[in-house]
Amino acid sequence: MMELQDLVDTFEFLDDWEDRYRLLIDMGRELPEFPDDARTEHNRVDGCTSNVWLITEVEDDNPPRLHFRADSDAFIVKGLVAILLKAYSGRTPQEIRDTDIEGLFNRLGLSKQLTPNRRDGFFAMVKRIHGLAEQHGGTATANA
Repeated sequence: MMELQDLVDTFEFLDDWEDRYRLLIDMGRELPEFPDDARTEHNRVDGCTSNVWLITEVEDDNPPRLHFRADSDAFIVKGLVAILLKAYSGRTPQEIRDTDIEGLFNRLGLSKQLTPNRRDGFFAMVKRIHGLAEQHGGTATANA
């Protein structure tokens, strides 16, 4: 999986949004397998039109590091999930809070290309991740 800066560079290189959508879909296909027994209402992200499930595993470092796994039943949304996992997974609550996800969203051009429902769903996932970070030792708040 490519790193965030590689992703930004690739998106900037691709002029055509059809190519960017294909890249998003490919990124979604590369998500690690999500356990069927984790597709529960408790793990479902509120505010997403599509179904999105998100779980976290906490690495017992000091400060703790949060590792996220997620899945969706929509191809484009799976790609958005992959972007969020790149941005947040393996980070501490403070690093999660300090991540400029709005800036990344804009650099990738997503603010201009996604429907309002998909944009709202993206930031619902961000809010959920920030809430989980707050539960595990931070005061992270979503800047959506």
